[in-house]
Amino acid sequence: MTISRSDLLGTRLRNLLDLLDGDVAAVYADLGLPWFRPRFTPVVRLLTASGPQPIRDLANALGVTHSAASQTVAQMVKADLVTLSPGADARHRIVRLTRKAEELLPVLDAEWAATTAAAQEFEAELAYPLSALVDEAIEALRARPMRQRIADAAPELLG
Repeated sequence: MTISRSDLLGTRLRNLLDLLDGDVAAVYADLGLPWFRPRFTPVVRLLTASGPQPIRDLANALGVTHSAASQTVAQMVKADLVTLSPGADARHRIVRLTRKAEELLPVLDAEWAATTAAAQEFEAELAYPLSALVDEAIEALRARPMRQRIADAAPELLG
């Protein structure tokens, strides 16, 4: 059995994400914030721009699942970057930045600007802009999920 590069798409995408996130995490460590995770930055930026909001709204704005947003927020609570308070009903929890997070904003804003510039330079080296390909892939999978594609490729498998 031979394995082609396209057979390893998920593995290669995880490797790409590990390379990107690993180096951003190293920058946080260089800045004296080894505990700060790259996935925290979009949440901090969104809460800074939009103010406190329910986890569900955060998830929607960030384009992630409610579960992923909840996990990130839970990690951020442990790091004392956000607090949770009850919302209008028992199902909603409102996420707010802490003073600790607000004090980090100048450093995080500078890091964000540098990371954005580096990402633009990186994309300019590629044959196709990675962000455009990722957006296109997400749209294609929302229109026809991978599970459906697998079922279509092997109806006897999932029939």
